[in-house]
Amino acid sequence: MIHNIIKDKSTRLFIILGGFFIVNALVAEIIGVKLFSLEKTVGLDPANIIILGNNFSFNLTAGVLLWPVVFIMTDIINEYYGMKGVRFLSFFTSALIAYAFLTFMAAISLPPANFWAKDYFTGVPDSNKAFSAIFGQSQSIIVASLVAFLLGQVLDVFIFHKIKQITGEGKIWLRATGSTLVSQLIDSFVVLFIAFYVSPRISGNVRPWTFGEVMTTCFGNYIYKFAVAIILTPVIYIVHGWIEKFLGHSLAAEMKSAAMRAN
Repeated sequence: MIHNIIKDKSTRLFIILGGFFIVNALVAEIIGVKLFSLEKTVGLDPANIIILGNNFSFNLTAGVLLWPVVFIMTDIINEYYGMKGVRFLSFFTSALIAYAFLTFMAAISLPPANFWAKDYFTGVPDSNKAFSAIFGQSQSIIVASLVAFLLGQVLDVFIFHKIKQITGEGKIWLRATGSTLVSQLIDSFVVLFIAFYVSPRISGNVRPWTFGEVMTTCFGNYIYKFAVAIILTPVIYIVHGWIEKFLGHSLAAEMKSAAMRAN
């Protein structure tokens, strides 16, 4: 039976695309704890621009390296497996991300070995503290990220099929890039607004960001994601070409037709 499943091209493709989708989303969540300066990365000085009373700069989470890839994968999966395929993967991925962070919390709670907690092997003065700082992201950030991810996925799927209904099979770039740009807009604003504006005001544990600080950071994140979505448009055609070759024109057309009917 397993041999037959592996031989089935549509199933193999779903496993490949789904696996790549899940690992990119999970890794993006894990590395998202790091903030970096895009200007420094490309060797430029920070832009001297004021937005809503705050200095504007491209201070981004490291997760933006992979989130555009996740949304492109969403569109590719949507093309061949429809809304149901994307929804299944989105909810499954969210469950796996939540499971991963519960595992991190359990690992953090374990008492460290004395020799490991010191800098004997790692060179870090307090390895346990560093481990906790990296893997112990605040619960508000995790919740905000999952809410933003699911909301972005739902919008991406909806807009993708609305555009496809209007344009037909052509204009892959329009439905893929258009749906990604809208979903990334929602994702960028929701996650920061919940994590740094709403949640701190409810918990009172940390200083909440001002509305201007949230909007300034959101603009920087979205401009970056917007640019990357445009730049990666040719990749969509490359992946589509590979899939058409892998499946064969007849099977690919049958799957895309079935995906549209199922929606």
